[in-house]
Amino acid sequence: MHMKTNTSTINLKQTLELFLSYWKWILLCVVIAIMLGFIHLRYADYVYKANATIKIRDEEQSQKLPSLDDMQAGGLFSGGADKIKDEIRVIKSREIAENIIKKLDLNIRYYSDGKIKEQEYYKNSPVKINFFESDSIIDKLTEVLFIKIKSPTQYYLFKDKEQSIFDERKDNEGKLYDFGDKVETSYGGFVILPNSGKNAPTPGTNIKISVIRITKLVSQYAKNLTISTEKGSSVISLDMKDTVAKRALDYLNELIIEYNNDVLKDKEEIVQVTSDFITNRLQKVSKELEQVDYTAEELQKRNNLTALGAQADLNLQTNKQLESQISSTSTNIQLISFLQEEIQAEDRNSDMLPADIGIGDASTAQIIRSHNEFVAERDRILKNSSPTNPVVINLNNQINALKSNLEQSLSNMKQTSELTLNNLNKENSRIRGQLYAAPTKARQFRDIKRQQDIKESLYLYLLEKREESAIRLGMYTPNAKILEHAYSSYMPISPTPSIVYLASIILGLMIPIGIIYLIDILDSKLYNKNDLVSILEIPYLGDIPKTSKKQKLIKQVDYSPKAEAFRIVRSNIDFMLKGVNKKAKRLFVTSTKAQEGKSHTSTNLASSISFSEKKVLLIEMDIRVPKILKYLNLPDEPKVGLSDYIADESIKLTDIILKHKDNEYLDIIPSGSIPPNPSELLMSDRVEELFKYVENKYDYIVVDTSAVGLVSDTLLISKFADLFIYVVSADGVDKRQLVHVAQPLFDKKRLPKMTMLLNGVKSKTGGYGYGYGYGNNPNRKKKWYNFSK
Repeated sequence: MHMKTNTSTINLKQTLELFLSYWKWILLCVVIAIMLGFIHLRYADYVYKANATIKIRDEEQSQKLPSLDDMQAGGLFSGGADKIKDEIRVIKSREIAENIIKKLDLNIRYYSDGKIKEQEYYKNSPVKINFFESDSIIDKLTEVLFIKIKSPTQYYLFKDKEQSIFDERKDNEGKLYDFGDKVETSYGGFVILPNSGKNAPTPGTNIKISVIRITKLVSQYAKNLTISTEKGSSVISLDMKDTVAKRALDYLNELIIEYNNDVLKDKEEIVQVTSDFITNRLQKVSKELEQVDYTAEELQKRNNLTALGAQADLNLQTNKQLESQISSTSTNIQLISFLQEEIQAEDRNSDMLPADIGIGDASTAQIIRSHNEFVAERDRILKNSSPTNPVVINLNNQINALKSNLEQSLSNMKQTSELTLNNLNKENSRIRGQLYAAPTKARQFRDIKRQQDIKESLYLYLLEKREESAIRLGMYTPNAKILEHAYSSYMPISPTPSIVYLASIILGLMIPIGIIYLIDILDSKLYNKNDLVSILEIPYLGDIPKTSKKQKLIKQVDYSPKAEAFRIVRSNIDFMLKGVNKKAKRLFVTSTKAQEGKSHTSTNLASSISFSEKKVLLIEMDIRVPKILKYLNLPDEPKVGLSDYIADESIKLTDIILKHKDNEYLDIIPSGSIPPNPSELLMSDRVEELFKYVENKYDYIVVDTSAVGLVSDTLLISKFADLFIYVVSADGVDKRQLVHVAQPLFDKKRLPKMTMLLNGVKSKTGGYGYGYGYGNNPNRKKKWYNFSK
């Protein structure tokens, strides 16, 4: 568990150091991202938000107390949750949105036209455009005009922004007009008028006039309008987003007005239907009453009926009561007939039925009231829906059922009234039979008088009902009570500077870090000790820093990171060979492939050991590609070398050993001539004789061998080694290749005491990777931007 924690810590530190090594690039990306965020905020269109709150009045709920079940269901308005949803649909209807856009002229917008960003005018534009065509044409128009103010009385008109209204030299490309001149176009004419006062046009100002199709704006405002309410509540919150805060306020205020007008229109329609019904009946009754009055007048004139003798008071009183009842019953039958005609009429403009016409039956009045409510609800839904809507179909079914019930109820009432009227007439005939003694002229007058009373009673009743309808019409109140008028903080809600800058910083960090991390994941090269020990289970000897090509060989007095690294490697070798009792410790150096620094390591390791006054023999057994003499600056190659010694028994070993001219502790055996059969040559017994001869004459024998990943030469002589140094080039070998070559050699013990040496490590601090401050100037202070040790 502890090892896992340490490994995770090391990996985290390694990853952090990887990112910190590119801190300048990351900082540059962050700065660029912040600059882009600043530019975005500078030229972005800010969005503002306006809010308003209204309360929907429920007339039915206000007339009765809520039941306990209603309150438990979620509130006083919970039973009308669906109704609130219907009201919200009405508020968001396209018809209301179109009315608002037309009233506020939101489809015509003015901008201060700039090269980069446009600034919109709202109710403070220097000019105003008026069209001659009808609204139905302009409402469907999509057009953009560009004008440039020449003087307080003239302007240039452009149809295309690319005509460069910004270039003073191209003013003649636009057409010059006086303010107030009619401009003819394919969609009709228009005039542009200047504003006055502080909003008067300034010469040189570029103005863009945009005419937007209303249907497009309706969809846009429907998207920007948010309506919310809580369950069981009749309070509705309205939110509107717009690029101009004042326009959002105006839209919400006008929205509430339009919604209330729409609701009042629905309510007034019922009253209007009743009023029209009563008016039509009044006209008919008025004509009938006029005819009866005329008949009575003619009868009186013809028969000289100025006064009637007293009749039997009792019969007259009884007859009068019966006539009153007959009059009342006839009136009721007539009203029922009128209502039946209204129901069955097919040319009516509305499905609404007249209410409270005085039939006198409570159930009938309730049916008419329910019928009208369903018709109003259906008509409101049809404004934003189609006749195939299941809700509309259901309402139609309920309306038809109520109408059928009403017709049946009226028919029953009419039959009952007619039966009552027949009985009254029979009784009246009996009484009248007792009045035969009265003059015939008086009886005729009385018949006319009765008809006159009936018509007059009906006429006065209808007048009363018409007045009641007019009074009711004036008593209706708006459906939406304003709790909070539209208001805005005038602070933009989008884009928010803090969020934009935070996003810029995150983006500026994530892009370079992501790229660096992705490159690091895809990179299969080795760069440091952690990369090497994480893939190989082989002892790690040390690492050598990368230096310039000029500094190939270390010196005796040398404080460079490279020299210090070889001293540490030398100490590690002594520690690993502490149990070896031989005088000459044989160190073999190999690698996976060529160009990994194998010969460079052999030469500098031998030099470093010799500087400690240890006798060292450097043998160049890479007889295929010899490089040691070049590293040691010994250009005069000897005539014979190792390959010559092995091939020719006449050559003595002392003949091929070279003394270093500047280092008395270092001897060299060069590779000699390049043979055609290196592998067979290294299998000779003279190789073993060579090691037996030199093992007592030197303290260390450093052998530069061939690359073990390319040829088998090194494996043929591996038995003579006390320690193998496997050189790995940083940023020079693929991890997968190293795993397939080096690890099997270690596991199968093909190379005795195999150790890994990482060559060409890039230093980050001026030291050599161990954290020491050695270098050309050991006392040099660490720079502030060097984060890692």
